[in-house]
Amino acid sequence: MKLQAVLFDLDGVITDTAKYHFIAWKQMAERIGIEIDSEFNESLKGIERMQSLERILIHGHQEQKYSQAEKERLAQEKNEEYVALLANLTPEDTYPGINELLQELRENNIPTVIASASKNAPLILEALQLKSYFHGIVDPGGIPGKPEPDIFLKAAEQVGADPMCCIGIEDSQAGIEAIKAAGMYAVGIGEENILGPSGADIVYPSTRELALQRLLVAAHLE
Repeated sequence: MKLQAVLFDLDGVITDTAKYHFIAWKQMAERIGIEIDSEFNESLKGIERMQSLERILIHGHQEQKYSQAEKERLAQEKNEEYVALLANLTPEDTYPGINELLQELRENNIPTVIASASKNAPLILEALQLKSYFHGIVDPGGIPGKPEPDIFLKAAEQVGADPMCCIGIEDSQAGIEAIKAAGMYAVGIGEENILGPSGADIVYPSTRELALQRLLVAAHLE
């Protein structure tokens, strides 16, 4: 089978905006009397905004305290802080190996799509000067979040690709589960003992390891 598309998560795969998410969530949580640490923040990776807020409220035993409108306000406050922090992003914040992989994919006419829970993906790609490399960015609004497969299926659909001929790249457990549920080959970036049990077909410790030929061989695609 021929590789028809490579689908990328954003946070933790192309760049590290997790630190900005953590700062923004931590500040919001502190305002309502909830303490979160970096270990807890790991459980928010790959999870969309409102789901992340719910996890924080449960963590702080405040899940019944706020109306839906109040929860949306808290999530919006967090996002405003996060967007302000993104002003610090530059092309130098792109992870090692990503520019080279995107160039290889472009030269071989292989479509690329962003499949991220982040509603700020266009802004982030603009800051990194990578937007022109992508054929599409899935709008996560109204789509069930990871580990459901919908966002990856939508990404494949955007470029007319057969899911079985797609490679998905993720750094979170929820993301790997979503890729596998979509019937795709799952590449994990991170630790084998975390992403392997989630179903990753192969795990690389760093994006430095990503290269088109290596991915084709691993996924048994042409």
